[in-house]
Amino acid sequence: MGEKETIVLVDDEEEILDLLTVYLNNENYIVKAFTKGVSALEYMEENGADLVILDVMLPDMDGFSICRKLREKYFFPIIMLTAKNEESDVLNGLTLGADDYITKPFKPIEVVARIKTQLRRFKKYNQKQGDTQEHEIDIRGLYMNGITHEARLYEKELPLTPLEFSILFYLCARQGQVVSSEELFENVWGEKYIDSNNTVMTHIGRIREKMKESAKKPKFIKTVWGVGYKVE
Repeated sequence: MGEKETIVLVDDEEEILDLLTVYLNNENYIVKAFTKGVSALEYMEENGADLVILDVMLPDMDGFSICRKLREKYFFPIIMLTAKNEESDVLNGLTLGADDYITKPFKPIEVVARIKTQLRRFKKYNQKQGDTQEHEIDIRGLYMNGITHEARLYEKELPLTPLEFSILFYLCARQGQVVSSEELFENVWGEKYIDSNNTVMTHIGRIREKMKESAKKPKFIKTVWGVGYKVE
């Protein structure tokens, strides 16, 4: 048995915190629950976390601000909770660095499943990074460091979320090879690929936007139609 993982919960609804705490304790996680964002941030500044579940709407500061602050220092998975099933909320959270989102009302068992998925993906990816001889990548002005998670394009910082970093690093480490969406998904997310899943395409699109890449004539991530993606 390894060390117990710590899950930080941030939600102003006590019932949700109590419910998730029971389920997560049963799964052998240590749970730290907070109703205010400031208290949660203070705790994480001091102790870190293995994963955080963060409500978008909080009384003292919104979940997006907390997400942004955490991403300045930490790479652990962040799952956002949103009461509004609005795409803008979801995209905002994912762009700022959240790894996943769950819409209220939810089933606690679903939250547990998502937590396990994110922790598995995070561990699997970091383990692979540790096993890789080549930690640094430099391709025509794109610099990436697999240990420090630093990414720069033409000497300017590239503000990638941890998931976006993982995707781009995976593609760059296989420069010249065509990587299928299935291979990318199964290696970066650590989950079985579903054919109708457009998650990969969405993330590639967002990485290109941040790199200011033309969708029609990208310099770095080329689409190989019907197959996948390639960094040349």
